[in-house]
Amino acid sequence: MAIVKWFEDLTINNVDEAGGKGANLGEMVRSKLPVPPGFVITAQAYQFFMKKSGMRTRIKRRLNGLSVDDNVQLRHKAKEIQSLILEAEMPSEIYEEIISAYHTLSAKDGIDAQFVAVRSSATMEDSESASFAGMNATFLNTKGDNDVIEKVKECWASLYGARVIFYRAKQGFTDEPAIAVVVQKMVNSRKSGVMFTVNPATGDEKSIVIEAAFGLGEVVVSGAVAPDLHVVDKDTLEIKQTQVNHKTFKIVRASDGSNESITLSPQEAKTRVLTDAEVIDIAKLGILDEKHYGSPQDTEWAIENGHLYLVQSRPITTLKKEGKVSAKEPIAEAEEAVELLRGLGASPGRGSGDVKVLLSPDMDADFKRGDVLVAAMTSPDWVPLMKKASGIVTDGGGMTCHAAIVSREMGLPCIVGTRTATKILKNNQLVTVDGSQGVVYEGHIMDRRPKATEAAPLATLPKPAPLITATKLYVNLAMPHEAERIAKEDVDGVGLLRAEFMVIDACDSVHPRKLLEEGKSDTFIENMVKKLSIFTRAFYPRPVIYRAMDFRSNEFRNLHGGEKYEPAEQNPMIGFRGCYRYIQNPDLFNLELKVIQQVRAQFRNLHLMIPFVRTLWELKRCKQLIDASGLSNDRDMELWVMAEVPSVVTWLEDYAKLGVTGVSIGSNDLTQLILGVDRDSEVCAPLYDERDKAVLAAIRTIIETCTRIGITCSICGQAPSNYPDYAENMVRWGITSVSVNPDVIDHTRRNIAAAEQRILLETARNKH
Repeated sequence: MAIVKWFEDLTINNVDEAGGKGANLGEMVRSKLPVPPGFVITAQAYQFFMKKSGMRTRIKRRLNGLSVDDNVQLRHKAKEIQSLILEAEMPSEIYEEIISAYHTLSAKDGIDAQFVAVRSSATMEDSESASFAGMNATFLNTKGDNDVIEKVKECWASLYGARVIFYRAKQGFTDEPAIAVVVQKMVNSRKSGVMFTVNPATGDEKSIVIEAAFGLGEVVVSGAVAPDLHVVDKDTLEIKQTQVNHKTFKIVRASDGSNESITLSPQEAKTRVLTDAEVIDIAKLGILDEKHYGSPQDTEWAIENGHLYLVQSRPITTLKKEGKVSAKEPIAEAEEAVELLRGLGASPGRGSGDVKVLLSPDMDADFKRGDVLVAAMTSPDWVPLMKKASGIVTDGGGMTCHAAIVSREMGLPCIVGTRTATKILKNNQLVTVDGSQGVVYEGHIMDRRPKATEAAPLATLPKPAPLITATKLYVNLAMPHEAERIAKEDVDGVGLLRAEFMVIDACDSVHPRKLLEEGKSDTFIENMVKKLSIFTRAFYPRPVIYRAMDFRSNEFRNLHGGEKYEPAEQNPMIGFRGCYRYIQNPDLFNLELKVIQQVRAQFRNLHLMIPFVRTLWELKRCKQLIDASGLSNDRDMELWVMAEVPSVVTWLEDYAKLGVTGVSIGSNDLTQLILGVDRDSEVCAPLYDERDKAVLAAIRTIIETCTRIGITCSICGQAPSNYPDYAENMVRWGITSVSVNPDVIDHTRRNIAAAEQRILLETARNKH
């Protein structure tokens, strides 16, 4: 058994020993390409470790019966298996040979301990049939015996990451996996990036595409920055295109060997990374690399002290092959399709269409109805485009980001938090967005699942009588075209009517203050009255709780003319928004108050809710504006506040004395402010939990206080829609109403009814 093999002893035929990455590096060294030296800890060494530690049986037992589609179970099992591997002792035979090879590698540069990159190299990785790129672990700037050994074990453990287990299962890989580990001299690159020897967007075999950024290549591979782009003619080496992008930061090796992120100055950020000569030198290496392998290659390169290196090469797995089903032909099932991208499934359903990657909503000239919208993130001014889309895919965001919430309300499939959608997906590429699974597939997949409008087999049975619950069930809405359809559902009213999307349409995407300055406020009021009346008419006499516009400054800035009127805030989520904005811009708030007056003149079921109230003096000032408008004299109009800021727990009784008659708990914002987690951050997503003990304690206090002082209390965040037990807890604590998204109306009504019945039954039993 060979435990260690040096690159020069390997060829592409050694995948079973060195994995795809290790075998490719050996092949590159043999073809005289400039590759940093290194060695491979073989897959056989990993298998020896598995056998000697008894790990194989323990892992098999934990994977037995696992459903990879059960995300909770999948993550739990993956974490358990990885812990077993990391805690196991490495056999002395393997330990000693790794350390000996590491010392030999360091001695080549005349030093005791070399900085190295430790990379996983799975035996199924970087092949033409499958790409595990990014799934297994890579560690940069590793130094010292102990650190190298620990990183090797972490690479072994990465073979059982949740995503890798899922991918293997979906690809039909049933054999026991094996993994090698590459240990390679670390290139402390000043410039780095990737190169495709065929244009991956167009399939143009005559073009080489090079992306470049400053510092280590991690920022390019991960999609963390927008790298410079160069397109080179493969035959003539002519640079056909150069696009210099804004690169916000770079990663460098710090003095202690750690990876340090450095923010680039505005001048550095827009500086071109590569000279023309460097672009051509990289392209020449790409031509040699492709010629050697005889197929298009996806490579990573780095420049250190003027020396150009290739640090990785693998086949491009996304090019179409002869005999493959055409993307234009419907594919029967997802299992037959090629998975392009995976993220967080934020809104269920499937939608197929041509990709349109947009950097801003005003780049929509070619956007057609039925296209798939791909963006870094959306905000309210994207709504007109979202209405036309067949699906939404974003780089960032979580379950409560703008794209997720709006897509659920529109009934659009949506995937968020992909990190790299805007880089991987290409314009006019036909894809299917599966918002239920969080997967983007190549081509058009037929959806054989029954549609909501189709007659299900049991449709001929008598429809059960509607459930009657003491706890009101409201619905969250935003889009006027949905009002009449949802009003026919078994709901008691609208618990949250978001203003932002109506405002965008009413302003025609122009900042409201610009409209004021142009003397067009009457047009805005007229348009808003029409849109708001659609909801009040459809639900009459059931209540419609209108939440005044709650744009954040970054969203307002995206409206036409917005940069002139809006501050540039570092953290707009907790910045100039909600109630405080109304008292600072009373003329804009007065426009909304006039709209409410005119609608209530015809439909008395409209009520006002003030969002993001922080403290008492702020609400007092806002209430003075409402009083001055005359709405406070309208005795049957209710005034609600959103309970989003934790201070509401302290001020709630004072709010009620001021005239507040209702509270709606916004569990999305309340959670982020109690836990200190940006709800739009995919990086911190594991910390964001509406079921956290601290969040639930605050919600319970709010509900019980409302009950004691005699005002209505609702909840309108995502939690009741996402978690079945959430609504039951609210009922037990005495909540007046629950407001949810339209897709879970029936489900939530059943949960509420069951909760009420259980409470009655428990009460009756306790009496006896």
